Amino acid sequence: MVPAGEPVRRTVIAAIPVAVVLEAAGRFFTSHEAAVVEAATARIAPGPADDPAEAGHPGAREAGVTDYIDMMLGALTGSAPMIFAGGPWSNRHASGPDRMADFIPLDPVSLIAWRKRLASWQEQYRAGNAALDRLAGGDFSKGGPEEQDKILARQDTGTFRSLLFEHTIEGLYANPEYGGNRGLAGWRDIGFPGDIQPRGYPPGEIVASDGRDPVAAAGIVADVLKFLGAL
Repeated sequence: MVPAGEPVRRTVIAAIPVAVVLEAAGRFFTSHEAAVVEAATARIAPGPADDPAEAGHPGAREAGVTDYIDMMLGALTGSAPMIFAGGPWSNRHASGPDRMADFIPLDPVSLIAWRKRLASWQEQYRAGNAALDRLAGGDFSKGGPEEQDKILARQDTGTFRSLLFEHTIEGLYANPEYGGNRGLAGWRDIGFPGDIQPRGYPPGEIVASDGRDPVAAAGIVADVLKFLGAL
């Protein structure tokens, strides 16, 4: 017997976009943890909403980096491990199904290794998020950009900051099947067309320049190169 009001509830849920339902539930993060991670990764890779100098260039928020990290940390919670995207191609440049969305089953040894790796990252994110909140006096996500930058620059947050940096870059530029690079934001920003199988990239395209490198032209990159040259 269907409880009273259940058909109405189902109708309402069915009308909600899938992305909204997934965002509300999450795979690993609570809503507060997701807000903290989003704020932190947005300081590592700021977008237009975080820094006016980044106008026209998507950052961690725009690319859905938090969704990438959440999906990775909860990759073993579903019916199939979402670790290695399938293939041999997606449907971005060819008609047909997105084969990369069919994740590859893990063998027993790989499954054990990934459980151990993810358990370590999960622990680091739980502890790291709590530390950022504590240093912010309660809620890191509510702090101003300067305060957040100072907290992330502290020596005692260095280990967590390094992990966040690694996963932020992955979320910006990894295949969107992994949850980040939303709308191909990262690829579009650097002029990368992504996987174009089954045609692939012929040798001439691999060695030829595809134009000005927007990253190399950035002032911050020049400053970093000067700093490295002085070491």
